[in-house]
Amino acid sequence: MASAFSLEGKVAVVTGGSRGIGRAIALAMAKAGADVVIAARKPEDLEATAKDIQATGRQCLAVPTNVRERAALDNLVAQTVGKFGRLDILVNNAVTNPHFGPVDTAEEWQFDVIMNTNLKAYFLLSNAAMKEMQKVGGGSIINLSSSGGFRYMTGLGLYCISKAADIMLTKVNAVEWARYNIRVNAIAPSIVRTDFAKALWDTPAIYNQAMSGTPLKRIAEPEELGDVAVFLASNASSYITGQVIVADGGGQAGPPPATW
Repeated sequence: MASAFSLEGKVAVVTGGSRGIGRAIALAMAKAGADVVIAARKPEDLEATAKDIQATGRQCLAVPTNVRERAALDNLVAQTVGKFGRLDILVNNAVTNPHFGPVDTAEEWQFDVIMNTNLKAYFLLSNAAMKEMQKVGGGSIINLSSSGGFRYMTGLGLYCISKAADIMLTKVNAVEWARYNIRVNAIAPSIVRTDFAKALWDTPAIYNQAMSGTPLKRIAEPEELGDVAVFLASNASSYITGQVIVADGGGQAGPPPATW
């Protein structure tokens, strides 16, 4: 009997798939049996990750993509279907944050870049993928949000706004696309050991402050989020849609006791 977590016969697209969380998710899906399409801006990073995915025995297509360009997103979907004939899973993971500090110090271009990457690209690519998923009887869309989508993180106000919007996009699409058997969920991690978040986990003052509110007393590893994504993409979560899995080491539940 096949495992409920198997992704055999499925095709997954992962944006920001060459590094960090995206790379971990792409590899996890390949190990679960999916063929994987990875998208990012730098061809050299894509090719390195593609080789690692192919080493699992699955096929991988690397598509250089600027997610802030509508034509590039349409090309990503077209290349996926042209290569594999279907699209079953979409992971919206590409993200940026060119501003750190109070919101009132942000330039308009920083606001635009953050929203176009972290929200508009999710919206456009999900719409395009939805049309292909209908053709194969359904699918799973997974949006990478953040614990910052629930609560303010110092200096990351604009980023938090974009991640809160991702959560509502998840819920709206889940409700509207349920009739197509397309499930839409989100993962909201706190600090993850990636280059993108290095300024947070590699700065002692920030790290210690974060750990003071984290019961598990550690940050997440990218591979742990890969496993969550496989769960949400597979039949193991077949009755779950419109939900956000908060992977924050227990931080949303409350800070650990100072003493026992």
